[in-house]
Amino acid sequence: MTERIDQTQAPAAGSEGPMPSNPEDAPTRGGVRRRRLRLLSLAIGALVVVAGTLVVMNLVAARANGADAQSAETGEDKAKAPVPVEVAEISSGTVSAYISATANLVADNDVKVLSEIEGRVSRLFVEEGDPVRQGQPLVTLVRDDQEILLKKAELREANAKLGYDRARDLVDKELISREEFDKLTIEYEIARQELAESQWNLEKTTIRAPISGRLTGRMTQVGQHVRPGDELFQVTDFEPLIARIFLPERDVLALTAGREVRIRLNADDGVRFGGAIRQVSPVVDTATGTVKVTIEARNPPPAVRPGSFVTIDIVRETRPGALLLPRESVLRELQKAHVFVAREEKAEKRPVTLGLEEGPWIEALSGVAAGDRVIVAGQGGLKDGSPIKVFDAEEGAG
Repeated sequence: MTERIDQTQAPAAGSEGPMPSNPEDAPTRGGVRRRRLRLLSLAIGALVVVAGTLVVMNLVAARANGADAQSAETGEDKAKAPVPVEVAEISSGTVSAYISATANLVADNDVKVLSEIEGRVSRLFVEEGDPVRQGQPLVTLVRDDQEILLKKAELREANAKLGYDRARDLVDKELISREEFDKLTIEYEIARQELAESQWNLEKTTIRAPISGRLTGRMTQVGQHVRPGDELFQVTDFEPLIARIFLPERDVLALTAGREVRIRLNADDGVRFGGAIRQVSPVVDTATGTVKVTIEARNPPPAVRPGSFVTIDIVRETRPGALLLPRESVLRELQKAHVFVAREEKAEKRPVTLGLEEGPWIEALSGVAAGDRVIVAGQGGLKDGSPIKVFDAEEGAG
């Protein structure tokens, strides 16, 4: 009996398991080790990356926390640092309220010089800008034609006079009729009038200044042919200069002629001079509801000339002994206002009630007292109780 040999045997010690039935698919022991080593390397690398990331994140967080802490500390230091400011002491004085208006100064006497006869310009005696006196010759026209006409008029007048003188003797002797004498008398009077007209025309060939002042315009030249009515010159009297302003009716109720006003030149705020109300119109303009007020300037400086644009201030109310705040110390918020007062190295916020305003000063009706030191510079970012360091104007400028 043939013995059966079982080829299926237990695996040898140290082997990896049952051998595959196909010898070609059996891996070698070296390949299995390499694969295990590769998987182990990948796992170790992943752990290293994760650990590095955690370390970096911790460093970033630590730096951010340190920066925030430093910033908070810096902000706290800044909040505690005193703010440099300048102050001014409140004093009392006189303040006035004004009615203000703008207008152009114009010459009260401004005359256009026209030609009264026809002729050709022969000579000019003045130039634009020259001062002139009333009656001073400005220009002459060619006189030849007028001289000829004057000579003819003189001959007609002489002839008519002879006829009149003879007729007067004859009428006394009753040798001519009264009717004929009256006719010769009329002819003589006509001749006399024609002679006077010719003399007037000849005189008008010299055109003279109608008023004293300054020549502010020349519209002719030598050789120009002019006719009656042609404008040749403009003469302006600079004294006085006046301005006409138009105010609401309620503002002129208390205004009277003679009231003093202040005038300043808009082109140069440093040019200031006085004036007075000359006239308040007796009527109200129904179209605008305003009243015309005429202002006369007094002793304006040389920088002021006709046409200058000026601001006119008319005193409406004056209050002596008012508490005066520097304008730059007042901070406005809608309908309210406040100032900061320097007290024991801190800023104290004070609501104030304002009154009249004039130039750099504003009247304080409540909220402050004489002697208080108000902050005039550096108060923009202050709050009530903010620490301050006071500098006077000279120290702050340095």
